Amino acid sequence: MANHVLLTSEEHRTLRIDPSRGAAFGDAVMSCLIVPSEFRRVQNDYPILFRLTPQRDRFQALAMFGFEPGENLFLDGTRWDARYRPLALKIQPFLIGHPATPGGDKQIHLDLDSARVATGGEGVRVFDDLGRPTPYLETVAEQLGELDLGWQATDGFFAALNRHELLEPLTLEITLDDGTTNRLVGYHGIAEERLQQLDATALGELQAEGYLMPVFMAVASLANVAELIARKSLREAARG
Repeated sequence: MANHVLLTSEEHRTLRIDPSRGAAFGDAVMSCLIVPSEFRRVQNDYPILFRLTPQRDRFQALAMFGFEPGENLFLDGTRWDARYRPLALKIQPFLIGHPATPGGDKQIHLDLDSARVATGGEGVRVFDDLGRPTPYLETVAEQLGELDLGWQATDGFFAALNRHELLEPLTLEITLDDGTTNRLVGYHGIAEERLQQLDATALGELQAEGYLMPVFMAVASLANVAELIARKSLREAARG
């Protein structure tokens, strides 16, 4: 269970965070929430798919790491084998908290129960001996700010996709080298045929809103499905 507290230099002067990769740190996941502003970086490595929330009231964007729960084909022990890690993973164990006063700046919170909170002398300092943020914390704060702005833009992005009917159900059938077949269901992708039919006015609207590039990045990202299948086949072969 998460144990979120406000991060302060008074309470957390000696806090250290372990930046290691691994299943013990929560990296053994098949997907990660992403925001449209990072689609360009995500599509270099991962397929981008969309899925309704459990409440089925809105869509979420996901970077896919595997084909089944707990499977991360980019995680090899303590090594993450990709050029980019999504912001929602990078910022852990930190998260954005509500402002102390209405209209004030949002605050940085910390999950004290995270395995990344170092209990010994290992890890990276969050504050220096004078209580000033270290370069590590300053970077995390920048990433939290970027992620927060991305979340704020997400509803508008999906509203535009729905307005132009650019989401369609997508079922991926995966055949591995050993001949076994798996199906990935319950996801949506960009409706490419519908996208190609949009007129200049619709495309201009998407461009003006800043949504056209993320749409094309999501389309381009599906080329990574073949790489994901190859990684899965190699891992299954290694298991014998």
